[in-house]
Amino acid sequence: MNSEKAIEKIHEFERFGSILGLERMTRLLELLGNPQDDLKVIHVAGTNGKGSVCRYIYSMLEAGGYKTGIYISPFIEIFNERIELDGEYISDEDLAVYTDKVLKAAEMMTNAGKQSPTEFEVITAIAFLYFKEKECDYVVLEVGLGGTGDSTNVCKSPLITVITSISMDHMDRLGSTIEQIAAEKAGIIKDECPVVTSAKDIRALRIIETKANEHKSMFFETANIPVTIKEESLSGYRFDADIQGVMFEDLQISMTGRHQIENAVAAITAVNIMEERGDLNISREALYKGLKDARQPGRFEVLSDDSDCTVIIDGAHNADGARVMAEAVRNLCEDKKVLMVTGILEDKDVKSISLEFSRIASDFIVTEPDNPRKMAAEKLAKVFESYGAKCTVIPDFRKACKAAVELKDKFDVIIFAGSLYLVGKIRSILKHA
Repeated sequence: MNSEKAIEKIHEFERFGSILGLERMTRLLELLGNPQDDLKVIHVAGTNGKGSVCRYIYSMLEAGGYKTGIYISPFIEIFNERIELDGEYISDEDLAVYTDKVLKAAEMMTNAGKQSPTEFEVITAIAFLYFKEKECDYVVLEVGLGGTGDSTNVCKSPLITVITSISMDHMDRLGSTIEQIAAEKAGIIKDECPVVTSAKDIRALRIIETKANEHKSMFFETANIPVTIKEESLSGYRFDADIQGVMFEDLQISMTGRHQIENAVAAITAVNIMEERGDLNISREALYKGLKDARQPGRFEVLSDDSDCTVIIDGAHNADGARVMAEAVRNLCEDKKVLMVTGILEDKDVKSISLEFSRIASDFIVTEPDNPRKMAAEKLAKVFESYGAKCTVIPDFRKACKAAVELKDKFDVIIFAGSLYLVGKIRSILKHA
């Protein structure tokens, strides 16, 4: 099959829904020879920040000369983004080859009367098999949803576990309290596997530390690591950090928002610990280079920054993500006239997200993400108007994007934010215009 057919076949498994639990995934991987058991995995979970931490670690390992894979979700523009090796997305040819292998195993399961794997399980199995057969030195593995029952949690002995911020999201699946959500995320902790967390909420920290102690795993908090910011701009940050008694001076990152410093510190801490344990060896030069080179598309990404108007996209799709984005705008775009283009999924905490957005802009173009769970633009506009915002309703995201671009001479900053299903489409339009 070709790659288009492969992706079409993968999406057919969407009808089975998103079901947490490892029984199906375990059986599928058994039929494939358990490729995950031959991989050296860095496992990363969290509500926000996990994608950025994965990127930092991936980039540092790559700069260190290691053959490194990264598995992420969701993708921003094209499906192949989810599986990457040494800076290159999985090729269309390889995607077709490994999809065919996994689908044959899935067919064996259903023919034997077993429950079918879900779409995410199929994609995860493709990634494991691909990384195994490409002989990766390391794989940076981002949890899809939660932790305990996520299909990535079949990895028995990761080199290290990283858990980023914990906040309220996916409450229908993970629990209605911080403690319940933290417990789900902490479900990826394994016996005697070091745990690094950048979580700040004391309720979440207690849960994560308790779980680490139960597994006799070393526990490292990074939220209180001393950091001195020397420069900050829309191009990134330069800062010093004292990490585990080692001073790193003039570290540079190219991702924007002070929260990215916290993510970078968590990533450096994880790499440091792996180095101390003899799991890898990275020079200071490679660490610095990898950190600076790391990029996370769709997360406070500056698409243009000219003298007339700065254009930013950010997949701030939950309350905590909206808060840190708003903080970044206040810090970096002070006294600027801001236009926001936004669309949000209806099952999100729409009121909290909208409140954060309304704190940095009074002018909005309200549109709809390319997803059946979208909130109607008219309905969302009423939420923003309740916070005093001025809204123009344009349900078609393509027309909304065009209308915003035509207003560049009237605003200093245009921000496209909200659902990743919106941000990905907007990024494609703007990058390829």
